[in-house]
Amino acid sequence: MTNNYNEIVLQNAIAMAVNSSVWQLLPEVEPPQWLLNAVQQAVPQSKGKFAAQLLWRRGIEDLETLQGFLDPGCYQPKSPFEFGQEMKQAVRRLLQARETGEKVTIWGDFDADGVTSTSVLWDGLGQFFPQYLQLDYYIPNRFKESHGLNNDGIEKLANQGTGLIVTCDTGSTNLSEIDYARSLGVDIIVTDHHTLPPERPEVVAIINPRYFTESHPLYHLSGVAVAYKLVEALYETLPDIPQEPRENLLDLVAIGLIADLVQLSGDCRYLAQQGIQKLQQQTRNPTRPGVAKLLELCQRSGDRPTDISFGIGPRINAVSRIHGDASFCVELLTSRDPQRCETLAMETELANTRRKELQKTVTEAVKRRLEQVDLSTTSVIVLDDPQWSGGVLGLVAGQIAQEYGRPCIILQTDGEMCRGSARSANNIDLYELVHSQAHLLHRFGGHPFAAGLSLPIENLELFRDGINQQLRQKIGDPSQVTTTVQADLKVTVADLGMNLFRELKLLEPCGMGNPVPKLLIENCWFDRVWNKNIQDFTGRKVKYIRTFFKLADDTHPQGFPGVWWGHPQNEIPQNEPCDVVVELDYNSYSKDYEVRLLAVRSRLENHQLDNIKQEQLLDFRGQEIEPNHLPSNSIVLADCPSQWDQLHQAYHRATKQIKPLALAYSNPETSETEQTWLTLLGIAKYLSRTQESATWAQLCDKLNLSRPTLEAGLEALKSLGFSITTTAEDIQIKHNHISPKGLTTNSIQRFLDLVTEEQFQRQYFYRVPLETVQGIVEQTRW
Repeated sequence: MTNNYNEIVLQNAIAMAVNSSVWQLLPEVEPPQWLLNAVQQAVPQSKGKFAAQLLWRRGIEDLETLQGFLDPGCYQPKSPFEFGQEMKQAVRRLLQARETGEKVTIWGDFDADGVTSTSVLWDGLGQFFPQYLQLDYYIPNRFKESHGLNNDGIEKLANQGTGLIVTCDTGSTNLSEIDYARSLGVDIIVTDHHTLPPERPEVVAIINPRYFTESHPLYHLSGVAVAYKLVEALYETLPDIPQEPRENLLDLVAIGLIADLVQLSGDCRYLAQQGIQKLQQQTRNPTRPGVAKLLELCQRSGDRPTDISFGIGPRINAVSRIHGDASFCVELLTSRDPQRCETLAMETELANTRRKELQKTVTEAVKRRLEQVDLSTTSVIVLDDPQWSGGVLGLVAGQIAQEYGRPCIILQTDGEMCRGSARSANNIDLYELVHSQAHLLHRFGGHPFAAGLSLPIENLELFRDGINQQLRQKIGDPSQVTTTVQADLKVTVADLGMNLFRELKLLEPCGMGNPVPKLLIENCWFDRVWNKNIQDFTGRKVKYIRTFFKLADDTHPQGFPGVWWGHPQNEIPQNEPCDVVVELDYNSYSKDYEVRLLAVRSRLENHQLDNIKQEQLLDFRGQEIEPNHLPSNSIVLADCPSQWDQLHQAYHRATKQIKPLALAYSNPETSETEQTWLTLLGIAKYLSRTQESATWAQLCDKLNLSRPTLEAGLEALKSLGFSITTTAEDIQIKHNHISPKGLTTNSIQRFLDLVTEEQFQRQYFYRVPLETVQGIVEQTRW
């Protein structure tokens, strides 16, 4: 699953407002003169010192890299055939379908990335296949089908004559559904960017950038960008067929890329930059009347990534949250009929309004329930109700998690099942936490910060108790975990305005790996504070608050306009000096510059500002570097961990010695879980026959297992009649030839499950972005 970028930004904004937090300011750096000159040339009215600091700190260390970062015309994008044989096989199969008149169906998803992915393939493949005759699309219903392929939908398409399904933003791990499609004679091409399966699925082609190394320019592509690469490959293969230039798809690519939570670097940044240039043309000379109408409704001009993350993206996502079915969004984005697009855009706007109301209503209901919960004994908030709307549960869970400082799981009960969403707080690894209760779950998917899950209602109490116990064992009371508020630059109110905005705009589009700059202003005060509810396009008030204010300090006593979303005015300290962290923005509706408040604290309290230590983590994962070539002052982690505990211990050992931690482990090997069992069984027979012993370290190393998983393997051996004698160092194994007691199959299966999980976790720790590791090990206090 993916998470909407705007939702994450809003959740982070709420998190930064938590009172029990440590404030940190990144250290000031001295950028080289050539970088200052380059920024001044790009923004002549500015001294360039702020943007140059940020660019230098974020890895821009030579002029060529800077030019490619600032100007997409100076960047050389990768060929779609970087995907190698998979892309060639996909193109070959599509050409075959085109020549034989075979029906092709695009299988999309209902979030913004999935809808734009479907739209890109609909318009792009539509240059090669007649739409509605040989080409159609299918988007699952959020409420009835959820994400991914499903057998009922596949069967329906097969009965309608589909011979080839092209997925977008989904499909990589739908192994049983892929097998079912094959049994019906339906071929599948997967285009996706989510987690890879242990083995390549039996598909015509799987185009997924996760097969690249993390440093590859295509690695971070979202679903819509992968779909665009497939279209690009077709354009290069049959250049004389298309009637529309492929660049006309880039506005849709930008919407999906920025609405999804992906790192905007390499080709992602290039495509987003090119797409934003296309998007802003829609307000002047619209070629997509639906996109133009969406921009009009959200009062945006299309020249900023925030026009997508706070405007278009939430509106597209709202449709499935309210209606379940988001299929009409593809028509909205691709139709050239202005009247039809206006009707659909109004439907989208109404859905977004309804989403805000539902989110507010469910949030208030959850808070009322929490008044009856003893939070001193609750580590993970788990609440359920049959009346809560499933479409907004993730948004509500995120808001509650950050406000209460602990992970939150909100579920809707329906008959015998509970379905809902989970969100993390304080950088607790949510995936690891929920997955620890996998034996109680029906379905589960996600990442360290967000997840979706379902479970039988009879397992709910066991799940609630188990997940709370799991977190207590790791960190104790989550309310005592400190949240970090981190600022990039210290400025004054007088620094705010057009020149600073243009400097910071050089870094756009921002996202993971290149976050929106956060500005610290000290010893300031608020003036003219007031709030109101938002109105929808009909003038009706929506229960979603925002507070307006003027921010002033000694450099600018008259004040600078600002807004705090989702907070009433009584949460802002008045008539007292404050420190704030803000983002600088431009309000295209009022045609004025303003700040968006993220965090505030009173200076009347005794607060400290921590300085950030640089290079606390060094990333050498996957690099063939001799140990003596690693930094001599670092603590080296050479073995890939399988649990966060191992990383925490190594990190805190390094910080205690005031040394950086070097992650220097190689890509962990994976093998068939059954083969691991057979290897262990063979070792056991050998040790029994020779009457030799082995050490724990030898067996763990031979089988590439942790000690707890090996212990489960030894228990499985006991079920086969082996007797195990262990000391702190050694293991002795003998076969008694006595029929074992207990459930042999269950104990072996438990071992196989643990091996699978451990291999998955090691792959996760090999691939997880360094920013995620840094955030979790720094912000979770043990």
